[in-house]
Amino acid sequence: MMNKKYVTMLAASLAAVTLITGCGGSQSGDKKDAAKEQKTLVVGTEATFPPFESVENDKVVGFDMDLTQAICDKLGYKMEIKNIGFDALIPALKSGQIDVIAAGMDATPERKKQVAFTDVYYKGGYTIVVRKDNTDITGYDTITGKTVGAQVASKAGDHAKEHGATVKEFDTNSQGWMELEAGTVDAISIDKAVAQDYMTHGGNEKAKIVGDPILSRGTAMAISKDKPELLKQFNDALSQIKKDGTYAKIYKKWFGEEPKDQDL
Repeated sequence: MMNKKYVTMLAASLAAVTLITGCGGSQSGDKKDAAKEQKTLVVGTEATFPPFESVENDKVVGFDMDLTQAICDKLGYKMEIKNIGFDALIPALKSGQIDVIAAGMDATPERKKQVAFTDVYYKGGYTIVVRKDNTDITGYDTITGKTVGAQVASKAGDHAKEHGATVKEFDTNSQGWMELEAGTVDAISIDKAVAQDYMTHGGNEKAKIVGDPILSRGTAMAISKDKPELLKQFNDALSQIKKDGTYAKIYKKWFGEEPKDQDL
């Protein structure tokens, strides 16, 4: 028969083991709960628009992606990227398939009727690109009656139409460059930063940028009008990363220069 002292010691030991096991289980549970609480934001983009977004080694990268990731980091969200057609982005946002659009999209009055936009994070412009041997087209003012390529549903295409061109629309910008090189279009209307990226990656051997750019109203991320709180969170985080230097670091990484005052 166990003596009273031994029983007391055994009971104390069992209690200690139970306490330790209980604490360990609780910590594991807390970690699991924390992981479950971290919401995933699905970010829609169209990844043929470097340096804003493109695919490298099966991964979507670019200025927009780094900027959105920095915002998500500030807000404690996990980011998931969904690469879809540019003209399908707003319908996908409105139907709830994605939470945010980060695709070098201008916050135009027409689009504002359908979605809510964050504060502008980039102000660039649109330009005309032609083959190197082209001497007829010297900018937007000389594309009347010409066949000009542009991405479907893009503001670049709208500018070309406004200047009298017959616009041939492409699903991706990479298709546009191929058509220009093949001579099936006379010119391309496109964001100036994207045109410059194309030039620095070998495009300058076959093409050239002509004329003065048309300044854009400003590029912003789009969020559903049904999510005003998420819009406020994104604007607050964007303001913070502009102040703490994160924005400038990302800008210089993708554009090779310090951000302009208009973008800060």
